[in-house]
Amino acid sequence: MATSVVSTRKTLQARIVSGSIVLLSGSGLNTGINLAYNIAVARYLGPNGFGHATVIYTILVLLSAVTLSFQIIAAKFIAQQESLESRAAVYRLFHRFSWGCGIAVALLLIAFQGGISGYLNLPDPKLVSLIAVGAAFYVPLGTRRGFIQGTCGFRNLAINLVIEQVVRLAGSLALIGLGFGLHGVIAANSAAIAIAYYTARVKLTGRLPNPLRLSHAAHETFQAAIFFAGQMVINNCGIVLVNHFFLAREAGFYAAVAMVGRVIFSFSQAVVNSTFPLVAGTSDEERRDLRVIATSLALVLGVGAAISAGLCIAPAELWTHLFGADFAIAGKYNLPYLLALYAFATVVYSLAGVIITFEMSYKIANASWVQLVFSGVLIGAICEFHSSLREVVLVQLVLMALLFVFVAVPFLINSLTDPKDVLQSGNQRPLRLIRRVSEDTAIAEFLKSDFHGPAFRAYQSALGEIVKSPNFGNRDENAKRRALLFIRHLYLWREIPPDTEWYEIEITAEDLAHVRMFPRAQWRKVANGKFSTLEIAEGMRNRQDQLDSAFVAKIHAIGSRFRIEDPELGAVLLIGVNETEPLTVLDGNHRLMAAVLQSPSAIHKLRFICGLSPRMTECCWYRTNLMTLFRYAKNVLTHSSRSPAAELARLL
Repeated sequence: MATSVVSTRKTLQARIVSGSIVLLSGSGLNTGINLAYNIAVARYLGPNGFGHATVIYTILVLLSAVTLSFQIIAAKFIAQQESLESRAAVYRLFHRFSWGCGIAVALLLIAFQGGISGYLNLPDPKLVSLIAVGAAFYVPLGTRRGFIQGTCGFRNLAINLVIEQVVRLAGSLALIGLGFGLHGVIAANSAAIAIAYYTARVKLTGRLPNPLRLSHAAHETFQAAIFFAGQMVINNCGIVLVNHFFLAREAGFYAAVAMVGRVIFSFSQAVVNSTFPLVAGTSDEERRDLRVIATSLALVLGVGAAISAGLCIAPAELWTHLFGADFAIAGKYNLPYLLALYAFATVVYSLAGVIITFEMSYKIANASWVQLVFSGVLIGAICEFHSSLREVVLVQLVLMALLFVFVAVPFLINSLTDPKDVLQSGNQRPLRLIRRVSEDTAIAEFLKSDFHGPAFRAYQSALGEIVKSPNFGNRDENAKRRALLFIRHLYLWREIPPDTEWYEIEITAEDLAHVRMFPRAQWRKVANGKFSTLEIAEGMRNRQDQLDSAFVAKIHAIGSRFRIEDPELGAVLLIGVNETEPLTVLDGNHRLMAAVLQSPSAIHKLRFICGLSPRMTECCWYRTNLMTLFRYAKNVLTHSSRSPAAELARLL
């Protein structure tokens, strides 16, 4: 493949940023129109009418769990298709089922309009019927937007979202002006959805059989519905419950506060909508690069933090000027305080949402169930703690922080764990163990290759002889070499299990596929996500331009020494579980890579020493995951008070 993996990764991140900018621009315009809509409705209808309008629209937002399920799963499967005809076939399948769901949802709303109206203290049950019309179009609108999103038509998607908001604003103002009041606002919301559906144009080609298994598509859609059900409950249960527990005026205050949360969340969704189809179509190696998810998280955090900071410094008079004098709240916990607090809670939740949807783009995300559980806990917590609007928002902030921890930690564990397909165990011939050697021998070889460095400059003249020509029968020398090594590598060596047995081994060209480099920064640039010696050597040959020139020169300089009869290079140290499992290079990765690049026959000029232990999987240098990193951090703290230099001075 001509394009390097680094370029591909950069391209993936660049495409995420590019798509996000397009959708963020659309969301910015969308947000401005939405803000104008909320200000207009609040000023014309007052706190009571604004609260009713918001809670009715919230019914539609809650139902968007179904809409967004169709949108995101349609986008995922469409993005994974290679031909336009297969994309069209997938779209037709989802579009047909989404219309059935939309009509079913509308009929259910109409059937239960009396009960819904009574619980929410609405002035007229017919308001629920009006929004039911919009619900019928809302679900299939999700499938249409899913097609646009799956084909990376981010500009068209942004335009369609803006059209919906423009019709919503213009229609509400027109119908309020004609005297329809609250009923006119709800009718305008339904009309906006219907018009958005017909303006979301989808170009279909060909008539191929559906390429998906219905059971698989249904399973994915169900999982997405679980995710969006939890998401919609978390984002909107506060409005519903406040409307139930508080007076209409206070419910209007909370509606204004929640509006800001929706602004932040809409920006985060712009990032998610661009990231999702791009990640869905990438390889496992690309998406495992933490820089990809970090790009999305940084965009969400940056936008959310900017809005939250703006809310913190905005004067209280701004909000009464925008919404009207009736929205003034006296006391310390006024409207700006509640807005900033709610914004912070929304930013935290948006970060959790990015992680969950990132996982959904390439697998069934079990974190969706975690989110659903938290949504239920949130409802119960608000029902228990609602003495004030401040308490309601604080409950959400605490639970969203916990949700973020619950989804981020497993994601990190999975991301930091070595990929299962890096090296396949069980398919290699047993290593040839030449002879058993002592740990002192391994330490001496490690130290010999490192002793020329600046960390040992003060000891090079006095102790150079015992490093260059070690006498392993001298206990004093062994202790000094150990203390010398620990000056620089104490924490590295402490990770090696104490029961490790060291051997001199034979490594041939056939064994290199099962010898793995530790994934340091320079190898990541050329490794194509797999860190076997052969994969990295291939990357070094084909993608050298991605590496620092000084590093490349160093490898070539080492390689040139293999052309002489006695290269005088130190041994390569490896670690592993046993002689039939993959090995990882502990020290000497530059020497080994230089030999491989020089020629396979150069490998025999290297000496290989390997440490084997059944507990080697606990070592972070052999298997990197959250548990081994935690063990490493614990060992660093345990030995932080130890001074190898002082110990060496005592020995001298």
